[in-house]
Amino acid sequence: MFEVHFSAIKNVRLGMVAPLLVATATVTFADEARAAGTTAGSTISNTATASYTDSGGAARTATSNTSNLRVDELLDVTVVSADPGDIATLPGATNQVASFTVTNTGNGSEAYALNVTTALGGDQFDPTATSVVLDTNGNGVYDAGVDTVYVAGTNDPVLAPDAAIRVFVLSTIPGSATDGNRGQLSLAAAAKTATGAPGTSASGQGQGGGDAVVGTTGGDGSATGTYLVQAAGISFTKSSSVVDPFGGAKIVPGSIITYTLTASVNGTGTLTNVAISDNIPTGTTYQAGTLTLQGSPLSDATDADAGLFVAPAAGPPAVPGRVEVQLGSVAAGQTRAVTFKVKID
Repeated sequence: MFEVHFSAIKNVRLGMVAPLLVATATVTFADEARAAGTTAGSTISNTATASYTDSGGAARTATSNTSNLRVDELLDVTVVSADPGDIATLPGATNQVASFTVTNTGNGSEAYALNVTTALGGDQFDPTATSVVLDTNGNGVYDAGVDTVYVAGTNDPVLAPDAAIRVFVLSTIPGSATDGNRGQLSLAAAAKTATGAPGTSASGQGQGGGDAVVGTTGGDGSATGTYLVQAAGISFTKSSSVVDPFGGAKIVPGSIITYTLTASVNGTGTLTNVAISDNIPTGTTYQAGTLTLQGSPLSDATDADAGLFVAPAAGPPAVPGRVEVQLGSVAAGQTRAVTFKVKID
């Protein structure tokens, strides 16, 4: 609320004092103003009051009619990449996530249609967008099976003024992409009520029954994400098998567990200084002389071969025992397998 005061007027003429007039105008808003502006559909009400002293010395007031103006909806949106830089990936990789933030910078609740474009030019490959996913739980991270796949026209995100949503684009990288190649895609969001030149109006289509007016963004926006193919990557898995003291596979004291650690290099190029380390699980004892690389035995001691067993230390702090194997340089397409055995105490 604010008040406008008109100054009192005092004229002296023929010894008479003219009436004193003070006018006050009061403006009220039916809804609180936001960063995006006063909410669409709000009513701006204005009533003026005049107070004065009549010629007989009596205090008087007069109230004007009330002016009510309904605020139209302004259609604006921004889209920005939520990734800190290029998205590292590998040739043939699937479900590669590019992240974007869509923000309603207008003043009314609005639904937005989303669209992905991958043929942008100026890059070395076009990723294949396989799905667009809405951040259902709002944690800003893609959660497979939790976040909702976007279906145009079915679950277009509806955002309140100043609200934002994280949107993920999942893509497949061509197998022909090579080290250093970049591939771009863009995510666009468009207000479903109207888009176009700023100032374009859709009569009666705004929130609250007013008009919808296209804002400075044109009612739509887009941003670009970039995938960068790195030379090589590693896939690392651990598996186990059990033999119990009775010739079966029960997990009981005295059973022997054989662990297999498999490192596979994918992509292009060669990884250097590759090493594997694995702690001996609590409740088990390492079986001396069981460490192997590619099926060939390694010694437990520090010597010329690639393997080493580090005995546990009581501490403090306590340090578990572990096996270490230096794999050196491993080219893309190659796999290294390390095995060792422990006994359940």
